[in-house]
Amino acid sequence: MANPKHYDVIRRPIITEKATLASENGQIVFEVAKDATKPEIKQALEALFDVKVKAVNTLIRKGKTKRFRGISGRQNDFKKAIVTLEDGQSIDITSGV
Repeated sequence: MANPKHYDVIRRPIITEKATLASENGQIVFEVAKDATKPEIKQALEALFDVKVKAVNTLIRKGKTKRFRGISGRQNDFKKAIVTLEDGQSIDITSGV
């Protein structure tokens, strides 16, 4: 059963070239809440998508400094979770939850 808190833990899927290559190995990349732990991420994914999660690896991507029209700005830090699914499991991230 999907708890509303699960939607606060999992923010959005990250769709990049590197994430697409990882999906061939049964891995999916999500942006998650900065205070989310690995067990919380695993529990949220299993409840929302009805899949079995083998492993969760997390990292914090530091925000980059960018310039726009001469004005310096900074992007926010965010936490990524690289989720490995059990064999035979898959998530269609293109469909809405």
